Amino acid sequence: MESYIASFSKSRSLLILLLLQWNCITNFGSHAQGQLIPEDEVQTLKTVSAKLNNGYWSISRMSCSDGGQSFNKTFADKIFSRVICDCSFNHSTVCHVTNILMKGLNLSGVLPAEFGNLTHLRELDLTQNYISGSIPTSFAKLPLVNLSLLDNRISGQVPDEIGQIATLESFLIDGNSFSGKIPDFIGNWTNLGRLNIQGTSMEGPIPSTISLLTNLTELRISDLGGPSMGFPNLQDLKILQLLILRNCLITGTIPDYIGDMTSLKTLDLSFNMLTGGIPNTIGNLPLLVNLFLTNNSLGGAVQSWVVNSKQHFDVSYNNFTESSPTSCQQSNVNLASSLSSTESNSVPWCLKKDLPCPMKAKYYSLFINCGGSNMSYEGNEYEEDSSPLGPSTFHSSSSNKWAYSSTGTYMFYDKANFIASNTFNLNVTGPEYYQTARLAPSSLKYYGLCLRRGTYRVQLHFAEIMFSDDQTYSSIGRRIFDVSIQVNENTSFHC
Repeated sequence: MESYIASFSKSRSLLILLLLQWNCITNFGSHAQGQLIPEDEVQTLKTVSAKLNNGYWSISRMSCSDGGQSFNKTFADKIFSRVICDCSFNHSTVCHVTNILMKGLNLSGVLPAEFGNLTHLRELDLTQNYISGSIPTSFAKLPLVNLSLLDNRISGQVPDEIGQIATLESFLIDGNSFSGKIPDFIGNWTNLGRLNIQGTSMEGPIPSTISLLTNLTELRISDLGGPSMGFPNLQDLKILQLLILRNCLITGTIPDYIGDMTSLKTLDLSFNMLTGGIPNTIGNLPLLVNLFLTNNSLGGAVQSWVVNSKQHFDVSYNNFTESSPTSCQQSNVNLASSLSSTESNSVPWCLKKDLPCPMKAKYYSLFINCGGSNMSYEGNEYEEDSSPLGPSTFHSSSSNKWAYSSTGTYMFYDKANFIASNTFNLNVTGPEYYQTARLAPSSLKYYGLCLRRGTYRVQLHFAEIMFSDDQTYSSIGRRIFDVSIQVNENTSFHC
């Protein structure tokens, strides 16, 4: 009897243990199976994916609870698909997509209005794709915090409805082909930290409502069309770290309050119509590493804090009346052609307008292999142009026959190269000089120096070695050739 009781007791314990194990398995399984995306949201994701020709997603109701297998793919640092879900709804049984990041994947098609049906979407980042169309008004229904459409083929006007998204903290639309003016409603985005509107074909003026965006740390606007305008009121934007207002048709003087932006690291006001002097308050900015004021009409003296700076400063092509340097390149400071007209022999030639010849003209030919090494072709010797310098540089060749001036820095990519090669192995035939080029983010000017009187034939050789020959992000770009050849009364050119 005792043996039977003991045996029964062991069997009962085993049965209870098995029941407990089964209960744990079924509870875990039901919990995982219960974290589902609603069916209508699944259908929306499938529609969006199809319209963007997206072959990277495998969508089902379980896609938020499979450890990222359905959505997440990484190919390189800036080429990836990533989807984030919030599965805390209905006692952790329902998931909603909150973040969609698909960067550098060469997605195509028209920007889907169906994104507006993802009612919990807080971030949409479609940077560097091949997407066309316009910004759908349905985006106004979303609680978006971050919206990035950088470097696509988006066009049309930014719709008024987008101004209703009061939650926005980042709005990035650089490198597209928008139309119309920068809208006044940007002043509604008082939580905005980043506003990027560079190279969009939009028109100014910059609206006065920008003064309300006091949380901005990054403001980038460039290449505006339309009428000229005074300097926008940015006095209350005191926490800016990056301020770019390049080629925005801005007139008047640089305001002293720029010196109150003590977090400022980059200030780019180049290619405007600014007058007056450089405010000394800017010299007190403790974190400033990039100052680009090239191609304005600034006057007065070039201050010692500019000339002696070890940072990347560029004040070339202005109308300053006084300058103490003995060369155009002081450390990292570019001063080329920065003085108004002067006949003084004590002023270095490279500081004067149009870089007049400092000696008797003696050259009658000039051949440069831009971005490449010395080479010979058809009896002509092409000079090397392989200097790695770029952000604020005036470089005169060792032969003193030519020089170049380069302006601009690549944002957030300090190691970017200023020399280009045939990255995509494009089928470029011909001489070696078609395989390399010199790059500049903002401006690049070459000078032939001290050419003798006479008639010259100018040949400029171009080949596409940067943009791929296909319908991908790498093919997006606009080649704008603005070739200006300056001559004096003793020289003529045939092109």
